[in-house]
Amino acid sequence: MQAELPVGFRFYPTEEELVSFYLHNKLQGNIEDQLHRVIPCINIYDVEPWHLPRLSAEVCKGSTDWFFFTPRQEREAKGGRPSRTTATGYWKATGSPGWVFSSNNRVIGVRKSMVFYQGKAPHGKKTKWKMNDYIAIDEASSSSSSSSSSPTAAIPKLRQEFRLCRLYVGSGSARAFDRRPSEAPMMRMMAEDQQNIHDARNQEEGARDPSTEIEGGENLESANDIQEDDWEQLNWVEDPEFFLLCNQLGSN
Repeated sequence: MQAELPVGFRFYPTEEELVSFYLHNKLQGNIEDQLHRVIPCINIYDVEPWHLPRLSAEVCKGSTDWFFFTPRQEREAKGGRPSRTTATGYWKATGSPGWVFSSNNRVIGVRKSMVFYQGKAPHGKKTKWKMNDYIAIDEASSSSSSSSSSPTAAIPKLRQEFRLCRLYVGSGSARAFDRRPSEAPMMRMMAEDQQNIHDARNQEEGARDPSTEIEGGENLESANDIQEDDWEQLNWVEDPEFFLLCNQLGSN
């Protein structure tokens, strides 16, 4: 398949495309041959993360992002917690689950972020291997809950037969893939604009006087130092329905 791809081609789908097209089609059992050409289905927690890239689809070879479907574990289907332990370490959830939005601002899924630790829990050593775990929301239940006034009906049903996982190596910098479009860049631009205005005023006065510092200005200067996990914190939706939905996920 790689020979058919144009030079410079990269498989870099948006979160909306991952959930609304790839994951939903996998859950429905549609076009599986075509899906598996770009996103194979494996038991991802049976493999060490540094071995996973070689198991990725041809379109992801040489990439920095690798995508996999993974089936629900038998113990999870029976109401237990999924096992995320490999031979050399374990995956640990970080932060809180976040919504995945469609282009028309409709909630279509849930994203959980995880980090791989080498060694035995809870004293493992944190690595740079990270993963986003995507779970789709059942479209039928989502439509019916939006038309109902019942509090319990407002909780969307999760389709957990399959998940879609995106594996990558953390770079320590903000990644556009992990945040809603233009939110973080806009915040950076606002901080930089405020700092530029502040500096220009000081130049006009001829000298910089500490007494004229903008309160909190030191925080503006550190805006570019905000790391990936911090930007993800800004994306979580503070919504009562969101925390009800977290109960479905439990402590998985």
